[in-house]
Amino acid sequence: MSKDWLEMQLAQELQEGEQEDAWTQFSRGVQYAQKQDMNKAVACYYKAAKQGLKEAQNNLAGMYAQGQGVTQDLNQAIVWYHKAAEQGYAHSQYNLGKIYRTGLGVALDLAQAVVWYRKAAEQGHVEAQYNLSVMYKHGWGVAQDLIQAEHWSRKAAKEWDDEPGEIFETGKGVARDALLCRMEAEQGDAEAQNKLAEMYAQGQGVTQDINQAVVWYHKAAEQGHAHAQYNLGKIYGAGLGVANNIAQAVIWCKKAAEQGHVEAQYSLGLMYEHGRGVPQDMGKAATWIRMAAEKGLAWAQYDLGGMYAQGLGVTQDMVQAAAWCLKAAEQECGMAQFNLGVMYAQGLGVAQNMTHAVAWYRKAAMDAFDEWDGEAEAQYNLGWMYARGFGVEQDMPQAEFWCSKAAERGYSGEADGEPYNLSERYNIAHAVLRCRKAAEQGNIEAQYNLGGRYRTGLGVTQDITKAVVWYRKAGEQGHAIAQFNLGFMYRTGQGVEQDMAQAVVWYRKAAENWVAGAQYNLGLMYHAGMGVELDDKLAYVWCSVAATNGHLDAINKREIFAKRLSGREHTLLIF
Repeated sequence: MSKDWLEMQLAQELQEGEQEDAWTQFSRGVQYAQKQDMNKAVACYYKAAKQGLKEAQNNLAGMYAQGQGVTQDLNQAIVWYHKAAEQGYAHSQYNLGKIYRTGLGVALDLAQAVVWYRKAAEQGHVEAQYNLSVMYKHGWGVAQDLIQAEHWSRKAAKEWDDEPGEIFETGKGVARDALLCRMEAEQGDAEAQNKLAEMYAQGQGVTQDINQAVVWYHKAAEQGHAHAQYNLGKIYGAGLGVANNIAQAVIWCKKAAEQGHVEAQYSLGLMYEHGRGVPQDMGKAATWIRMAAEKGLAWAQYDLGGMYAQGLGVTQDMVQAAAWCLKAAEQECGMAQFNLGVMYAQGLGVAQNMTHAVAWYRKAAMDAFDEWDGEAEAQYNLGWMYARGFGVEQDMPQAEFWCSKAAERGYSGEADGEPYNLSERYNIAHAVLRCRKAAEQGNIEAQYNLGGRYRTGLGVTQDITKAVVWYRKAGEQGHAIAQFNLGFMYRTGQGVEQDMAQAVVWYRKAAENWVAGAQYNLGLMYHAGMGVELDDKLAYVWCSVAATNGHLDAINKREIFAKRLSGREHTLLIF
């Protein structure tokens, strides 16, 4: 739609009737816009704007800027934004600020951008306030002034808190931070782009969206932001939100590493060590891992120690191995603490010192709650030192304690060729571990055995309630003795609230699985009317079955119960 056409349309409508007032035309334009009839909306905005209504002038400018209902024309947009802005319309002032800052339709003029941002900001326009703070922060179009930057940033934050808006699950403050971060990110600030990417990746202040995280990491990374480059490398390496692409992971990781990013240097070293995305090159692996280690990264120090110990990418040097291992161990790296214990115990790279070995084994063993896979070995070795009296006074209970701890984590030490069976208690603990693993995988016999261990306290702390749990798992799979034991525990109230009806249920299951004791006890329950209605006939039947199954007490009870039956009933039950 051209300007000439608008003039003709306006002239025609003036001829058709009396001109409507500006607000009526503006309101009608809004209604047309809501109905997506942009041509009519533009016509109405134009009529109102020509009458000087600033709101209409702002909306008309927006239609020209976006090419909605009219051919896109940035020059016309600027004309109408200026008309509204000069009447004090804050949003038009803000839009003019953006236009002068970006140079869209006008020569780029940061000083003019500041002028218009300030006018809008002083009227409480939150986006203008934030953008003004950014201009002060970077010294764009105005002398750099961090105090003013902070002032306008706080203004924007307060205005945001005072206005209704979309509040995410993480709360208004975080959502506001996301909005402000986006504003700065959209202006090309690499730090803000990386931060916004992290917000999307973690769902902080915004709905979690890995694809958006990748978009913003790319924007920051392409500007040379090292942490964004590293994060992008991790994403490509793991295939999160993008297709798994090790080659891209290497490219971005290397860019970050070359800027001194410590985690990227370590990751790049591991890529060369394992040949992931690059040809395996132990020399380059050692170079990059050393860079990270020298900056204090514990795992890099630990790995560098290992490379010296094995002569991988470096000349084998046990003294250097011990030195780097010590640096990592002092940062609470459990694996390094364990390895340092081994080195002191064997005199590798350090003078042999059993006391030091025990001290480092203990640190590693006590870190059993940390996430590393070697604590069981440290626990075992510590137990072994107690058993031998190496570096510590011999103490078999302590030896048993630590070896049992190792067994619970699946480590027996058998692969090392040492006499690890320190005591019967340790062997039992190891058996419990195997039993528990099988039980948790649904093995019926293991479930029954674990129930028995909890019932008797063999290799575990006695816990009758847990015994019931495991007996039930086995019983539900049809284990006859577990069913019988459950019946007894319900009858006596062991580990469960006493319940005769449930006792009958489980006795019956076991009895039908031909457990003589269950058959006999079921007969007694019928005889006494416990959990079932008293029934002499069924009492006699189940005792007879148990007697036939070899239960000695059932033979005597059968004769007693028989006397309570009439001769005819007895004859019928026998046949």
